[in-house]
Amino acid sequence: MARNLTYFTSDVHLGLDHKDPARREERFVTFLRSIPAEQTAALYLLGDIWDFWYEYDDVVPRGYVRVFAALLDLMDAGVKVYFFRGNHDIWTYSYFESLGMVRLDQPHFVTISGKRFCLGHGDGLGKGMLGYKLLQWIFHNRTLQRLFSTLHPHLAFGLGNRWSRGSRLAKGETYRFRGAEEPLYQYLDGMKARADYYIFGHYHSHFEGDLPHGGRLLLTRDWMDRSNWYVFDGETVTYVEQKDPRFIR
Repeated sequence: MARNLTYFTSDVHLGLDHKDPARREERFVTFLRSIPAEQTAALYLLGDIWDFWYEYDDVVPRGYVRVFAALLDLMDAGVKVYFFRGNHDIWTYSYFESLGMVRLDQPHFVTISGKRFCLGHGDGLGKGMLGYKLLQWIFHNRTLQRLFSTLHPHLAFGLGNRWSRGSRLAKGETYRFRGAEEPLYQYLDGMKARADYYIFGHYHSHFEGDLPHGGRLLLTRDWMDRSNWYVFDGETVTYVEQKDPRFIR
């Protein structure tokens, strides 16, 4: 059977203590288990799958056994699993790769069934955002990461989770992507390398729109109150959304 399906999702924020984290993890596992492995070529995780992830040489965050089991089952069945680091799960070093996943850096271009895709998490791309980009530099700086690694894991995870609880998402604040006004939109439209589809996350706001210079920008939502993903069947990219009735009235 031909493997003509490719899936894209982001911003599950596993572990974030907002609404019902256990149910959110269950919904994500259900999604992974629903992927028809024999028909699927690849799954792209576009960042912030975890709300906070920091791994030491010999220590990784506890839990998420069912998530990893579902991912391993997909890979054992021949599905390629790719992941991007988001701004919440930056600190992945080798654990995901040891499981068989492949890390990619944004913006990443790939051709699938004759269509050109540009993929990534979406954070920090574009002009401006100097304060945010300084924070990105701090979080990605290897020297500062090594200094952070000297902290006891209990303290490090406590600090990381406290930082996550102060995020806009944890406070229940919503954001509406502003299209052409956004730095990401302008950055992608101004790129010399072109694509048919640009798929990103980060903004927690579903958006679909054609870029002036060609190609279609597609943004995934977060998973706080619904499951959502894009699937490409070799001809058409389709958005799938499943609302959680416990949170959507």
